Parts: sequence; C-alpha cells; structure tokens
Amino acid sequence: MRYRLVALLSLLAWLAAPAAGHAAPPPRSPEIVRALADLTGDDADKREAAVTVIGQTRDPKWIRFLGALRDGSVYARSKAGATELVIGGTKATRGDQDVIDIASAYEQEPLGAVALTDLKEVPADRRLRLAIKPFLDADETRAQLADSDPAVRQGAAVKLGNQADLAAVPTIEEALKKETDRWVRHALTEALGLIRLAHGKGDERTDAARTLGEIHSAAARDALDRLAGDPAASPAGRQARTHAIRQLQRWSLLTTTVETIFQGASLASILLLMALGLAIVFGLMGVINMAHGELMALGAYATFVVQNWFRAALPDRLDLYFVAALPISFLVAAAVGLVMERGVIRFLYGRPLETLLLTWGASLIIQQGLRLWFGAANVDVASPSWLSGGYPVMVGVTLPYNRMFIICLATVSVAATYWLLFQSSAGLRIRAVTQNRSMSSCLGVRAGVVDATTFAFGAGLAGLAGCALTQIGNVGPSLGQNYIVDSFMVVVTGGVGKLAGTILAAAGLGGLTKGIEPALGAVFGKVAILVGVILFLQRRPAGLFATRGRNAEA
Repeated sequence: MRYRLVALLSLLAWLAAPAAGHAAPPPRSPEIVRALADLTGDDADKREAAVTVIGQTRDPKWIRFLGALRDGSVYARSKAGATELVIGGTKATRGDQDVIDIASAYEQEPLGAVALTDLKEVPADRRLRLAIKPFLDADETRAQLADSDPAVRQGAAVKLGNQADLAAVPTIEEALKKETDRWVRHALTEALGLIRLAHGKGDERTDAARTLGEIHSAAARDALDRLAGDPAASPAGRQARTHAIRQLQRWSLLTTTVETIFQGASLASILLLMALGLAIVFGLMGVINMAHGELMALGAYATFVVQNWFRAALPDRLDLYFVAALPISFLVAAAVGLVMERGVIRFLYGRPLETLLLTWGASLIIQQGLRLWFGAANVDVASPSWLSGGYPVMVGVTLPYNRMFIICLATVSVAATYWLLFQSSAGLRIRAVTQNRSMSSCLGVRAGVVDATTFAFGAGLAGLAGCALTQIGNVGPSLGQNYIVDSFMVVVTGGVGKLAGTILAAAGLGGLTKGIEPALGAVFGKVAILVGVILFLQRRPAGLFATRGRNAEA
C-alpha cells in the first residue's frame, strides 16, 4: 500500500510539472513591467529611463530586445485588453494584406505571423538610440572576452577598463580565472584595477592603486593624479597612490628610452640601405650620384606595380607580393643604373663636376617621368598581413613587424655587401680597380665591366631601400629627396668607401636624429645634426675611417 501511494504522488507531481522545453519564463520585476509600459508612451524622459532600467539588468535577452528597439523592430499590439510588446521579423504578403513574423519581447519565442495593421511600431528616436548604445557596446565587449583571438580579448579588456563599468567586475573576474595569455591577463588586471580605483572605497582603492603601479598601467596615470590629493583618503591610501605615480613615471621614462632606441635603429637601417649604394658608387668609384634618391624611388614604385599585379592576377596570394617585390625593385633600379653608367657616366670618370651635374639632371628626368606615369599624388602600398602589427616586448612597448623587418633587411644587405667586396673574386677586382686602375688593366681586369657592375649594384641597393621604405612611409615622386642629403652625410662621416664607417655613421646619425627630435623638433633637429657633422669633419676631414681615393693611384 505504501509503495502504491508513493507511485501515485510521483505521477501527480509529474503531471503538475511544466513540460520540458516549455518552462515558465522568469518572473518580471515591477520595474521591468513599468519600463515596458513607459516605452509605449510619449514621455521622452520616461522612455530614456526605461531603457536604462532594461539595460541595467545585463540579461542577454533584454540586451537583444534593446538591439531590436534600436533597429525599429519592436511593436506594440493589443491582446486581451492589454498592450504587449513583440519583436518583428520577416515580412510577407498573404492575400491582400502584409503580415510579419513576431516573437515575444522577453522569451523571444515565435508567436506566428500577424497583420501589420494589428501592430504599432515603438519608435526609437535619436535620444533613445544614444541611450541604448552604451548597453549594446558593453554587451558586445563582454562577448569579445570569450573570443579565440587573444588580440580581440585584449582589446575588449581595454574597453572595459576605459568604461570603468562596475557591473563588468564579475565578468572580468570570471575571464581572468580562465585566461592564459600574458598580455590579456595584464589587460584584465588593469581593467579590474581601473574600475575599483573609480568605484572602490578605502582599502579597495588603495589596493587598486598599488596593483596599477606594479603592473605599470599607463591608463591609470590620470586617475591616480586626480586621487593623489584626495583629503578623504587614508595616509596609507595617499602613500600608495603617490608611490604608484612614481612607479609609472619611472616606467614611462624606460619605455620612452626603449622606443627611441628602436626608432633610431630603424631609421639607421633605412639610412644604411641608402648609404650602402652611395658608399660603393661614391666611395669606390668617385662618382657623386645625385640621382641616387630617384633610384630609390624607382624601387618603391616597382613595389607598387608588383602589388597591383598581384592584386589583379593573384588576389588570393596578395600577401606574397612583397617577397616578389624585393628582387624586382633591386633589378629595376640596377637596370636603370646600368643604363646611366654605360650611356653617359663612363665618359666622365675623373670629372666630378660634370658627373654631379649629369646625375642631377638624371634625377630631374626620373622624377618627372614618375609624375607623368603615376601622377603627382602619393600612391598607396599596403603592408602584407605578416608585416602588420607588432610584437609586445614589455608593458607599453610594441615593436612593429615592418620596422623589425627593415632592420633585418639592412643586416642581410650589409652582410651580402661585405661578402661581395671582401670574400668574392668580383670584390677583389672592384678593390683592385679602385686602388690602381692602370695596373689592374695590365693584369687583365676589364675595368669597364667592373665599373658597370659596381654602379649597377649600388643602384640596386638604392632600389632595395625604396622597397623597404614603402612599408613605413608615403611613396611619391619626390621620395628620394627626403633621404639623399642624410645618406651623403652618412657616407662622408663614416669615411668614403669604408663599410664599417658607413655602418657606424648610419647608427650614430639615426640615433641622434630620434634622440634630438623630441626636444628640438624635426626641422631644428636636422639643422643641429648638420652643424654637428660639419664640426666633426673640421676635426676629421676624412671621416671616421680614412680611405684612399680612386685617383690616388700608387
């Protein structure tokens, strides 16, 4: 009998329970009910307040409801003498009337199709859309914390920290427990500290200030400055904030120094790529090539042409265009240099003034040709995806991949040039012709071929520099004019024809330029460097390393 009674009670309980998948919706608070009613009214203040009440629930379904309201997809319909809010979907025509699929505002379950004439759109004016936007943005940001891409998660954490929304603390704490990426964890910790610094009280603020100082949060600097003199804070709190500010100041000085050094290294690499070709042409051959900058511009435009060809012919492999552009830019500039040397320059060796005027005229011709062919405006050369972004090395310092690539390219170019000049038979012939042209000819060295190949190689290096410059600067017909003077200063300061001197001079001038510019500005910084070079050459006219000229034959 007892077992029969238990079975009967179990059956009754099962029958009384709601069917699976049809559970009753969560109860709505009186505030939500009033907010929904206010949305259908005409009072703008009440409608804005209703949006705030609904958004502060942080319920995903209510957030989607606000999104539908912003998009004009919320309607009111009369049902059983009451006003019900629904969300509209697909519209269609049935017979002679227009119908629309609707869903309940909260459960968002399909309710079927109804005639549009039975619905009244709940409008969302500009004021209402502005009130809705923060809630949608915050919901999107929280959703991004679960993204598979660490960069997306880091960006979402930074947004939450900037918003300083107290309601986001549980979400951040939950994400922090699961996060394994170092930089995302740093961003989440920073966001948590910023929120607690803004909304916390007493010891919580003190702990937040201490944490932000320890993790070197640059975003907390302004907030800490405002709160450092808070009379309501405890002595320990004021001390923690002052200490955190000092930590941030020291770290800012360190990061600025690191960034300046890296920027100087990248600028030195650019100057080195330019100066390598000049050092060979000017130092070893005695030719003052004023068209060297335009040869660099040719390399840059060759990169632009290769990019456009890949975009038209191989769009799915567009990222590979830069790999193809490197040798092509070298060959294009080398070919133009070869034509210049064989066409005119070979008849003017030993006549520096004539070669200077000739190459200056060639630079004007090349520059005008580029204007006629490509236009006077700058052209756009996009970075491939593998050169976009950067590598974070420390808090507040991210090294761009494109500048790191330029430094590596300059290093490889120096190594290749050294091997060519000092480890190969071609380099032996170049140095032989440079030191004693007559004796080299007597020994069977074809001086004319050596001259042509040397000039072409120097021009090719300029084209390679132009290809590299497309990743960090604008490409225009006057591109080369921005670097030709600095390149000549590198060659002269380092010692004409000396590879080691060229490297040291490029590093020195690049570092000095980036170190001086923040204090003096770009223009006065250039002037200061030029004056410094002139004073240096007064003491050492031959540069860092003295060399024997082409005409000083023994």
